[in-house]
Amino acid sequence: MLVNATGHAFAGKRIDNKEGDFWQMPQGGVDKGEDPANAVLRELWEETGARAEHVEVVDRLPEELFYDLPDELIGKLWGGKYLGQRQTWYLARFTGSDADIDLDAHDPPEFCEWKWIEPRLLPELIVPFKRDVYRAIVEGFAGLI
Repeated sequence: MLVNATGHAFAGKRIDNKEGDFWQMPQGGVDKGEDPANAVLRELWEETGARAEHVEVVDRLPEELFYDLPDELIGKLWGGKYLGQRQTWYLARFTGSDADIDLDAHDPPEFCEWKWIEPRLLPELIVPFKRDVYRAIVEGFAGLI
């Protein structure tokens, strides 16, 4: 969860989302042998263009969060290898300006649009099968945002 100085969270509209007006926070995987704290900074740069000098990692949720894909997506995403995801979420504060966000920093880009929103709105903007995860993220970081 990337938040700015006013406590609003970054939400991006995925380029590959063809169904619905869904927005999500940056997320990504940890490469083999990569330190998770370094993966946070790398993924934020790849998806938002935010450089490490504009990001302060604040905290991590103590528990992993899980979601399952709905039946209609099983076998269609991630080459059919996975049924859902196990995620570790970090809270990071963005100290740069909006001009420091560059969705084209990485090729291919993940998002086609972005905005800052109140964190409490995040669960309503994400695809329905991830809503419980987003509620847990917002609740887990509420006192630190």
